[in-house]
Amino acid sequence: MADKDTDLQKIKKLIKIMKENELVEIEIKHGDNKISLKRSQPQPAVGGAVAAVPVIGHEPRVVPAHSPAEDSAATSAQASPDQQEEGLVEIKSPIVGTFYATASPDSELYVELGSHIDTQTVVCIIEAMKVMNEIKAETSGTITEVLVSNGQAVEYGQVLFRVRPD
Repeated sequence: MADKDTDLQKIKKLIKIMKENELVEIEIKHGDNKISLKRSQPQPAVGGAVAAVPVIGHEPRVVPAHSPAEDSAATSAQASPDQQEEGLVEIKSPIVGTFYATASPDSELYVELGSHIDTQTVVCIIEAMKVMNEIKAETSGTITEVLVSNGQAVEYGQVLFRVRPD
């Protein structure tokens, strides 16, 4: 019985080490004994120190835009010819993931309606497979539409912003 308590204490210590070091899985072999622990991945805190974040580029294109009067469910669909506004550039999601408008819940928005941006402006973060990907504008101008909300799942090629180029 004492051996079971000792083993349980060792397992609890391993779990504590995993949490402290943000490990998801650990496997230890010692002679004929083997222990394998796996825990669910914690939800990432958006922001904080986002080190070595890969930036995935995308090509902005000039396309017709929707009327702002359309409801949010229809914003991802193509605009009909009578609702088109020529000359706007769309910033699209280069990957599937979760859209975040801020680096962390208590920080300011990267951009908002009316923000002036340049090619190197980070407009949002898209989290994919627990990696935070900074999305740069790659165009310059003024944000005329924000088509997604914070925490929303986005698809590859989904329009995130519309920009009136300089």
